[in-house]
Amino acid sequence: MSEGPPDPTRRQFFRRFAGDVLTSAAQVVGAVGSLRDASAVEAASLLRDAPGAPEAPAGTPAAYPTVVPNRSWAAAPEGRPAPDDADAPRGFRTPFRFESDEVLLVIDQRKLPDALVVVPVRGAPDAAAAIRDMVVRGAPAIGQVAAIGIALSGRLARLARPYARRAILDGAADALIAARPTAVNLAWAVDRVMARYAEIGKLADDGEAIAAAMMAEAMLIVAEAIEDHGRLAEAGLALLPSPADRPIQVLTHCNTGPLACGQYGTALGIVQAAHHAERPIHVWVDETRPYLQGARLTAWELEQAGVPHTLIPDMAAGPVLRRGPVDAVLVGADRIAANGDTANKLGTYTLAVLAARHGVPLYVCAPLSSVDLATPDGAGIPIEERPADEVTTVRGTRISHAGVAVHNPSFDVTPAELIAGIVTDEGVLLAPFGPALLEAFERRAARRAASLAPADGA
Repeated sequence: MSEGPPDPTRRQFFRRFAGDVLTSAAQVVGAVGSLRDASAVEAASLLRDAPGAPEAPAGTPAAYPTVVPNRSWAAAPEGRPAPDDADAPRGFRTPFRFESDEVLLVIDQRKLPDALVVVPVRGAPDAAAAIRDMVVRGAPAIGQVAAIGIALSGRLARLARPYARRAILDGAADALIAARPTAVNLAWAVDRVMARYAEIGKLADDGEAIAAAMMAEAMLIVAEAIEDHGRLAEAGLALLPSPADRPIQVLTHCNTGPLACGQYGTALGIVQAAHHAERPIHVWVDETRPYLQGARLTAWELEQAGVPHTLIPDMAAGPVLRRGPVDAVLVGADRIAANGDTANKLGTYTLAVLAARHGVPLYVCAPLSSVDLATPDGAGIPIEERPADEVTTVRGTRISHAGVAVHNPSFDVTPAELIAGIVTDEGVLLAPFGPALLEAFERRAARRAASLAPADGA
């Protein structure tokens, strides 16, 4: 599984790891305006960098097409066969970008890997629909899109009377939070933007100031995520061994890359860090039934990056772990309870039991924004039940008889005792996770406060 000479085209997707990380909250605050403008430029640049991709149109980035056809795969990394579909899409790095101050474009992840299509989000109702219908998914990305969605509603309501504005925004916030109940980032992000609204005054007359403050808070959430995910990836990289005679071998479940997280990714962000450091790595990718996030999304992201990977049925994880070598299992999290119990995509608990049986460490990789200290343990985490047709059909083809009873929980809960460590933006946390999580929150608060403190002599 050795790789050939470094190929600069491999980094067209996972690139500029160290240089992109914002290193202080002061930089984050200063970057709020530029992040909005740069997101469309970044998306167009990545598409333009893809071999065979067309040049982005001259003028504003907003002119870039919302459906991108005819991606060329001719320059696949040496030794890797070109996919059968020569029109398969390439290039996006994040699940969303701004078209203008009023419109967020969100990649429709239901269409991947066959087509790169974006859906416009103009306010909280659009954001709630995109989240509920799985246009955008992944706890961190859901939180960021929700934050921007409620901020866009603030912009739309800026000329309304204060009482009407309050009714609009309170209703929009409730609808967003209800869109998907398990991922804690969703409610956390919406509550944070609404708290900023409340600080100004829910019945204040200046709708323009309210809208600006809400959008600034939403963009701060996005900017902090860039920093947090970069720190997480660096911490996780230090966990990986350096085998002398073979690549690092990791196994992952569901999708935890930029599509799910908005920036580098969580579990897949660690893979990104290893790839950036030119450490040979191979990823075993669970297909992740029934929604196939691993097969459709994780494998696609790894292909974009040029990271060697092998797609496996979920039930093949046991034999792969038994045969070895697998150095680590890396998974994300939709909600981590105060004791470390973790809700993640269905199948994670099974994978954790298998990893424990075969002596392979399983690491949960998530920013502290995915931690819910108000929920004592996993028993208190709500588990979303998804539609039956996600199980009875595969990409539009029915595989079971009509009317069959279906149980389709989207998530399961992995007990803390099966988790070797929780990789966060404040380092790798070890059991007992309760005290470790509290200390991590304290460190993050102190770090961010220090970054905002004026320099000596200022």
